[in-house]
Amino acid sequence: MLDLIEPYWPHILFVLSVLMGAAAAIHATMTKEEVRSTVGWVGIIVLSPIVGALLYMIAGINRIRRTVISDRRALLQGKIRADFASYDATDAMVTGKFGQRFRSMKTLGDRVTSHRLTTGNTIVALDTGDEAYGAMLKEIAKAKRSIILETYIFDRDRIGARFADALIAAVKRGVEVRVLIDAVGARYSVPSVLGMLRDGGVTADVFNGNVIMGLRLPYANLRTHRKILVIDGRTAFTGGMNIREGFSSEFSGDKCAFDTHFRVTGPVVADLVAIAAADWQFASGETLEGEAWTLQPPETKPGAPIMIRAVSSGPDRSVETNHKVLMGAFSVARSSIRIVSPYFLPDRELITALVTAARRGVAVDIVVPTANNLVLVDRAMTAQFDQMLKNYCRIWRASGPFNHSKLLVIDGCWAYVGSSNLDPRSLRLNFEVDLEILDCPFAEALERRIDLAISSATEVTLEGLKARPFPVRFIERVLWLGSPYL
Repeated sequence: MLDLIEPYWPHILFVLSVLMGAAAAIHATMTKEEVRSTVGWVGIIVLSPIVGALLYMIAGINRIRRTVISDRRALLQGKIRADFASYDATDAMVTGKFGQRFRSMKTLGDRVTSHRLTTGNTIVALDTGDEAYGAMLKEIAKAKRSIILETYIFDRDRIGARFADALIAAVKRGVEVRVLIDAVGARYSVPSVLGMLRDGGVTADVFNGNVIMGLRLPYANLRTHRKILVIDGRTAFTGGMNIREGFSSEFSGDKCAFDTHFRVTGPVVADLVAIAAADWQFASGETLEGEAWTLQPPETKPGAPIMIRAVSSGPDRSVETNHKVLMGAFSVARSSIRIVSPYFLPDRELITALVTAARRGVAVDIVVPTANNLVLVDRAMTAQFDQMLKNYCRIWRASGPFNHSKLLVIDGCWAYVGSSNLDPRSLRLNFEVDLEILDCPFAEALERRIDLAISSATEVTLEGLKARPFPVRFIERVLWLGSPYL
């Protein structure tokens, strides 16, 4: 048989390359929504016969199709549904307190997200890892019915051991506990904390953990970057903080990295449960049902001041949701846009929205760390600073240790916090969760934090960027070309 085929193998290879290339190129053309992405993939497919098509099959196709628990009320029964519905913010409520432009933001959120803007919430910022970890461990110790934890990184270090011990103790008390760690994040420490958790009786799993020949197929490169901890369906923690001792001054001292996490209560907690429960179901196949997971109505009254919406985004039906919300927020800004981000690599659309706002007279301030834990990302983002600096935006390099916080405030009354970075990975590849907050006191408090960071920061200038050696600037531009994959 092989002897018969051997003389024709070049012809077979040619036919195979044409068929695979044509199929891949047609698929990319018909399914991609961005011209640059489509052209890039078609170019790879055409210029690299067979190999290009295989690369596209592995990394270019979004295969994640899942049943999403899109509404928290799907987890509720009977009378409780009406109780939760009474917390939904109305158009009149938002217009009366914040004006027509933020009613437009509510409309945008209603149309592009899976969750409602709700009243009756509380939110407290936790400034340091020590403060956040202490508050989280305290709530875990008080848990009576259920705990669900989803995180990107859960290191097996001294902080990770504290959390593992607390979760194991909760299981021994009879609490239902579920822990979901991203497959990539689980490998940040060796051995993984998963074995420690499972040995202690905790039900734990990894997100997107299929490994074939070193590749996580069929969902290569797609990660959960979400950080959600919900205790008894009443108290939640979310933000940018992973579980690792590098954020604890108790263990890291002066080298401790900074981050901002948030403790929330109210009806938005039910949405965070729904998001984490959908991810757990996708990863493990288990649907969280039963008395332990039944949500109770919030203790606050409907209409209470703080309005919050959970914004989930990811490479499934919620693709680019965070991107759309940010575009809307930049477009309604009148006086100020304040951004703190460790990895600031916005795409062309977001840059255009920011510089357009700045040209309208909006004060645009962007704070990034001087010390960055990802040097390649830092170099790549520096390469595009000039696009904003020459269009009236201001960029500041914050002093001190690395700051992993993700904070955004518009006009001192609208805030956006959570796990999303302003980079291609967070905006298109990762599963993220953020909070949209309408509350002037909270937004003003965030602005004061940003002002404090700016007061000791160094302003980035066009002159300073241009004065650096050409080889440095050239390397940064080369790294910038690969920014979608950093």
